[in-house]
Formats: sequence, C-alpha cells, structure tokens
Amino acid sequence: MELHVLNHPLVEHKLTVLRDKNTPSSTFRELVSELVMLEAYEATRDLSVVSVPIETPVAPMTGKKLAEPRPIIVPVLRAGLGMLDGMTRLLPTAEVGFLGMKRDEDHPTQQITYANRLPDDLSGRQCFLIDPMLATGGTLVAATHYLAERGAKDVTAINIIAAPEGIKYVEEHIDPSIDFKVVVCAVDEKLNDKCYIVPGLGDAGDRLYGVID
Repeated sequence: MELHVLNHPLVEHKLTVLRDKNTPSSTFRELVSELVMLEAYEATRDLSVVSVPIETPVAPMTGKKLAEPRPIIVPVLRAGLGMLDGMTRLLPTAEVGFLGMKRDEDHPTQQITYANRLPDDLSGRQCFLIDPMLATGGTLVAATHYLAERGAKDVTAINIIAAPEGIKYVEEHIDPSIDFKVVVCAVDEKLNDKCYIVPGLGDAGDRLYGVID
C-alpha cells in the first residue's frame, strides 16, 4: 500500500474551514470539491497514456492522450457523491460507477453492501474510489476487494481525512496483489470510542446533505 498525504498551504487552509462546525453546507460542499481536485492532481499522476500524432497551428507533433479503457470513478454512497464533482472536473472522460456501503454499527470494521452500479468486468481499468473519511478502514478494504472481484488490479482511494487506526487496518487487510494507493489531505489523531475520527470534521454525509433519520 502506498500512502500519499498532501502537504500544501492551500489544502491546510481549505481543510481548516471544512472542519469548522460553523461552516454551512453550501460552503462545505464547495470546499470538498476544491480539495478533491487538488487530491486528484496527485492521484492521477500515473494514469496510462498513449502517444497520438497531431498538428498544431505551427507544426506536427506527437502528444499524449489517456489510454483506453477509460478510468472509472467509484463514489462510495452517500458521502462519496460530494467528491464526484471535483473528480469529474479533472477527469471529464472517466466513467462513473456507484457503490453503496454502510458500516455495521455492531461490528465497525464490517460493511453492508446495499447498492452496486458497476461494470461486471473491470479488468485493465484504473479505478478511483472516493469517500471523504478513512476511519476504521473497513469500508475501504471491502470496497477495494469488491472491485478486485470484478478484475480490478489498479485501485487508488481518495479520502479527505484518515485515522491512523484505519490506515493500519487497510495495510494489514488489503489484498497485496492489488496495486493500491491512498491519497489523503491529512491523517488525524485517532478514532474515538464511537469510531469517529478525532478531531475530524463530523459526519461528512450529514454535513454535505443534511441529517437523515
């Protein structure tokens, strides 16, 4: 597993405003999109490209374009939807799949899959899993293995914040045959007894879309 933590003053500034409990949902959504675009720049550094001959207004040349098959972005519902706009702004030609997972509250590292809108065959695809929080790590491992069962071998997770416990769990449980990377804006202090990240930013889904009972 390869972990990349962004170290940039713009990221720190935006993340501070994002964490503030007084930041309204409209600003929260915009900041999530902006942070994801900054993360996506790093996360897509190793995208596959092919050489393409073109002609500029001045001379012929050989440029680079993204290779086929197109990369696929997979938001983990529902909070991951808040990151989708930032990803598709940077990768407008990518396909988008959806994966619905929720934590089993009695077993925090176990997940319940309740929705799937993905191709049956992901062989040869570069996959980007997006979910704001890497807390216990259970969702990330389950989602990555879900993609791997469909042939994915190149998976990059993009999370805004992570807990050390979650990173450790992922390192210990991710299938080593997967080329797996994680990009985060920050690694926080710890998980509390409810498995929430401290200091964290609260429930990302609720702050994006409001509380649903």
